[in-house]
Amino acid sequence: MERLQHQLANRLEQVGVRVLEINLYDLSIEILKDRDVWTQILEMEESVSKEQLKELLQGVLDPEAHLVPAIATKLASTDFEVLFLSGVGEVFPYIRSHNVLNNLQSTAKEKPTIMFFPGAYTHSLESGASLDLFGKLHDDKYYRAFNIFHCEP
Repeated sequence: MERLQHQLANRLEQVGVRVLEINLYDLSIEILKDRDVWTQILEMEESVSKEQLKELLQGVLDPEAHLVPAIATKLASTDFEVLFLSGVGEVFPYIRSHNVLNNLQSTAKEKPTIMFFPGAYTHSLESGASLDLFGKLHDDKYYRAFNIFHCEP
């Protein structure tokens, strides 16, 4: 997936389309460091349950309150035509892709967003659209998205 992402970015840049790439995992670490909780989280990781750690990270990295505002800052400070979001699998389960997409709609509406998703995107008239993380975790949220994997520029 990373190879395809880099190939697409290079191909777009060759025809003059500027790409802003944001990895959600890297951005999460940046937010944790900016909020001065990175070291604390590393220290407590061994002593708390996975569920407690997940809840802590979900609060500190809440898409509406923290993650999307951090993305908005990057959008405002960069000249680009297309936004690439990656790292979805790396931030699961404390950040869910549908939460990011839903909260990002009001912030990143001017330019196209491409999310590199480790799983399957399915769409049918009966059940709507869903992103199935790792091809296993079915999420029946509605997405205004489509699969570009088989598209030609």
